[in-house]
Amino acid sequence: MSNRLAAESSPYLRQHADNPVDWWPWSEAALGVARAQDKPILLSIGYSACHWCHVMAHESFEDEATARVMNDLFVNIKVDREERPDLDKIYQLSHQALTQRGGGWPLTVFLAPDDLVPFYAGTYFPKEARYGMPPFSYVLQQVREFWDSRRADVRAQTTALHEFLQGYDRADGSSSAALSDASIQAAVVRIEASFDPLHGGHRGAPKFPHCPEMELLFDLSEGRGAKDEDSASDLPSSLAPRTSPLPIVERTLTRMAHGGIHDQIGGGFCRYSVDERWEIPHFEKMLYDNAQLLPLYARCAARFGEERYAVVARETLAWVIREMVAPTTSGTGGGFYTALDADSEHEEGKFYVWQRDEVRALLTDEEFAVAQPYFGFDRAPNFEQAAWNPIVAQPIEQVAAALGITGYEARARLRSARKELFDARSRRVRPGLDDKILTSCNALMIGGIARAARYLDAAPLVGLADNALDFLHRTAWRDGRLYAKAGDDAARFPAYLDDHAFLLDGLLECLQCAWSDRDIAWAIQLADALLERFEDREHGGFFFTAHDHEQLPQRPKPWTDESVPSGNGVAARSLLRLGHLTGETRYLDAAERTLRAANSTMQQMPQACTTLLRALNDFLHPRTHVVIRHRSADEETAWRAALAGSDRIDAYVVPDRVGDTERTPWLPKYLPGGVAYICQGTHCLPPVEGAPLLALALRRLTR
Repeated sequence: MSNRLAAESSPYLRQHADNPVDWWPWSEAALGVARAQDKPILLSIGYSACHWCHVMAHESFEDEATARVMNDLFVNIKVDREERPDLDKIYQLSHQALTQRGGGWPLTVFLAPDDLVPFYAGTYFPKEARYGMPPFSYVLQQVREFWDSRRADVRAQTTALHEFLQGYDRADGSSSAALSDASIQAAVVRIEASFDPLHGGHRGAPKFPHCPEMELLFDLSEGRGAKDEDSASDLPSSLAPRTSPLPIVERTLTRMAHGGIHDQIGGGFCRYSVDERWEIPHFEKMLYDNAQLLPLYARCAARFGEERYAVVARETLAWVIREMVAPTTSGTGGGFYTALDADSEHEEGKFYVWQRDEVRALLTDEEFAVAQPYFGFDRAPNFEQAAWNPIVAQPIEQVAAALGITGYEARARLRSARKELFDARSRRVRPGLDDKILTSCNALMIGGIARAARYLDAAPLVGLADNALDFLHRTAWRDGRLYAKAGDDAARFPAYLDDHAFLLDGLLECLQCAWSDRDIAWAIQLADALLERFEDREHGGFFFTAHDHEQLPQRPKPWTDESVPSGNGVAARSLLRLGHLTGETRYLDAAERTLRAANSTMQQMPQACTTLLRALNDFLHPRTHVVIRHRSADEETAWRAALAGSDRIDAYVVPDRVGDTERTPWLPKYLPGGVAYICQGTHCLPPVEGAPLLALALRRLTR
């Protein structure tokens, strides 16, 4: 018999619809029952691609005896953290405060029913005692006993936790202290100190991609010569690291591309690696990770002129197009799905790993001779001592030399082998697909594709981003309000800070690929919504939820990067860009207030705030922005050619529509033959007439 989750739109919640647990979705009805019965709430938060969420579900939530204890003692609420990141942020922080250690998923918290503040928290609990943890049923009984017999202690604890939550992240941005490069300098030093020079990324394991850090290092190196690894003096003196920052990015992206975190057969990246070599991942593939890695590899390809980075970017895009784009027949055409599960057939990684005999049977002798050493099948099994997760174990040139064949022949055999393995893998039972279409993740991918299109000079890719924008505008933007989830049930989930900030950033990136009157109007509407509905008008910065959002124990105002960039950092950076484009000082002032409010956090934890530091860098050293007016395709082609290869520039190529009285009033005027207007911050140069003169001016500015 199905419980209340059967009718939910979240694939994660529906995975629990047949549990014997009497689950509720988060709702006023569930909270009302808990209050009426004075019964504590067991809140379980997870997501569909989470391996340990599945383990706990199979062990405990599908177990009749455990479910009886849960149903007798608690009101049980299941939450998809991707639909309700507001709840996840509050209760992850609560877990950290209660346990003095980091959280994760599944998150298991026990709430007082009246104020929804936790009095006990944990993550995964085993059904039977192991890993040094008691059985889940014992935990359930002890927590309920604590609630029943020591209510005064519970109240004292929840009161103290509530006060902590209310005061968290409430820095005052009214200080007149000057913003400076000091926190950027400190971040570079800490990034260097934590860098693993052999494997890239941070030292130790597990290993996560830290994309905002790499983007910051790229920002600080823009304008320097490609492969100039020793010219750190080109950076501002206060920012010059002991070595050039770009080798950190290069080493990390190269080793990730060679590792098992990168799907060597089908493209795309998994969430993180459990080892320090990027070799064995947790196998879930998240849209938001790939949305951040895609433009980084494309940026690296453009920066260094090396095809190997472009290949990784194109393979990542191929995976996105093949597996993560909703088909037009689904009614969600153009939107991007959220994630692929780590598990298939109840085993983590089963879809992705191989037996050597299986590979040998699939390939010809010639193909196997190349694939075996290249993917590491000639080594001991690297996955649980029983199977092989493909990596780049030897460079293809080394394989070719050992076989006495040309590099061209080796690559041809490798392409053929990879195709055979891909086709065979495609016949396996696939990992589960989380087909939610989330505004924030889609916006990250839209911006990532637009940037990749420019870095790779691949204009046709822009259509992929435009289709997703059209879908979001049609299904997640209703009556001037944005929603966090696209589709029929979108209105259940009012959009969060990340949705607005990431979409504003994505629109600005798409506008640089192809001007759209709708998209600039939408960007302005989103910026106005940020100021009107999310800004902390007293202290600066943006709350994660809107002013009219559901009342919860805390209203987060997050500064730090997590698995996605900081919403406050993306908002500040986007408002600076839009403010300089439109001349709207309200946006510039809001960005500055955000940076001032975050200043103490940036100083205390600079490496955790690299997206905010990118915004700070743009504030202190404004980006060059260029607006070009033209009236013909030939004019546009010439102007875009003049922009090629320029760093640290936002360029908008805007057609002039003769007789159009609805033209955006702040756009500069057209001059015969076209004209470019160049500004750095609030300082503008004389208009430039002629594409060759624009190219010359930009070279001078970005030396």
